Amino acid sequence: MLKLKDKINYLPLASREDHQHELGQFFTPKPIAEFMAAHFASHPQHIELLDAGAGQGALSTAFIKRVCSNTGKPKSISLTAFELDSNVFDYLATALFECERLCERSGIEFKFKILNEDFISSVVPIIKGDFFATSLPFFNAAIVNPPYHKISANSATQALLQSVNIEVPNLYAGFLALIIKLLEKGGELVAITPRSFCNGPYFKLFRQNLLNTMSLERLHVFDSRSSAFCEDKVLQENIIIHGVKSDKQSETIVISNSVGKIGDPIIKHKIDFTNMVSPDDLDQFIHLVLDSQNISTKVAMDRLACRIEDLGVTVSTGRVVDFRVKSFLRDQTGGNTVPLIYPCHFNGGFIHWPRENSRKANAIVKNDKTRNLFVPAGVYVLVKRFTSKEERRRIVACIYDSNQIHANEVGFENHLNYLHINGQGMPLSLAKGLAAFLNSTVLDNYFRQFSGHTQVNATDLRRLRYPSRESLEILGYKVTEGMGQLELDRVVEKEIYGEKENFIPIIS
Repeated sequence: MLKLKDKINYLPLASREDHQHELGQFFTPKPIAEFMAAHFASHPQHIELLDAGAGQGALSTAFIKRVCSNTGKPKSISLTAFELDSNVFDYLATALFECERLCERSGIEFKFKILNEDFISSVVPIIKGDFFATSLPFFNAAIVNPPYHKISANSATQALLQSVNIEVPNLYAGFLALIIKLLEKGGELVAITPRSFCNGPYFKLFRQNLLNTMSLERLHVFDSRSSAFCEDKVLQENIIIHGVKSDKQSETIVISNSVGKIGDPIIKHKIDFTNMVSPDDLDQFIHLVLDSQNISTKVAMDRLACRIEDLGVTVSTGRVVDFRVKSFLRDQTGGNTVPLIYPCHFNGGFIHWPRENSRKANAIVKNDKTRNLFVPAGVYVLVKRFTSKEERRRIVACIYDSNQIHANEVGFENHLNYLHINGQGMPLSLAKGLAAFLNSTVLDNYFRQFSGHTQVNATDLRRLRYPSRESLEILGYKVTEGMGQLELDRVVEKEIYGEKENFIPIIS
């Protein structure tokens, strides 16, 4: 019997990576599997275990080894393992036969079933109660590293999930929603997934279902974007979820974090559940508050008075998609061109334009095909939609001021969000206050609590709470061009949060 490493090594490296990408497959490293298995709080006398994406068997093996090492051993373990990829089927079977021998030595009755089937298409008919559907037991334990892959809007997978009232944008969320339906009351789930479900409108229904049907007991966050799955070049930030099926949420939850490498220290603390999910938050964003300063930041942000529409301000995405108007882009300005602003024009607090020797254009020709891409001269706050992992802040704001760039119109490239008032510019004092607030360390820490992305969408900016317009304008008068991050944070904290009780300053 060939093992997985032997079989996959027959494939060229690119083919192996393409195959894994197609399935959304990332194998669980042994230390992560063992760490996940340790999350289970109890082991019933008769364990019905589900591994919905078994892969090489790392998670099931870690769970069974953990159970066999406990003093109070169960009488039996029955494992149902789903694995679609036939390339790993033999290796999975070998791993589970080894588990069988381990259980035999521990005096535990063990049986397993490997289903070489697609989990979603197999389970949905069972949940629907289709007459010809095979049966599955209700499980009291589930451990899973589900596939990570977007679900196409009109795909068969989407239709299957919708038929059992599951609306999700990614396979991993679909797997978790189905597993929850298969758990008996009191059953435990431990899963490792991207943390993208914690925020955003696309995962709202999934979050509601998760929080209404599972009592979350612990969340573990990996600080690094790549350490947990370093061999597979996973760029998402990952999170381990431990929950118990219940219609009542626990009042407290344990939050822990580590970098993700073997031997890294784990920082763990318990918080009130309401510090993670605000009771008055209709979107039910999950804030990963990792310490007392994070809690203080969230409380301070939640107290701010306004949404962005209360300021009379609107957020839009830059209209210029450069590859669609490539023939009209220019490196230099001319009589019939309009300034075109990219993220590369960010330089300190204000846009510096044009930029010499840039790989990006500095201007775009104005004609009948492009004139609807521009906004009138004025003062606008620009925010990068994408930041690199190396940038110290996720939200990076800058001011475009037509008094510094003499042009009647301007184009903002699609990688930028721009803040405006009814399609026009805004007073400079308000723009400076908004930019300072958005660039502050307090806001950056808050944003990182619910977003693991380096992407900042217009929706994210709309959802934030802001100081009053008066407070922002006062702040704007007090910030100066070229002010360093340390001084900017001091001014923001003094003007916006200084009188708030229980606020722990970022600057000490």
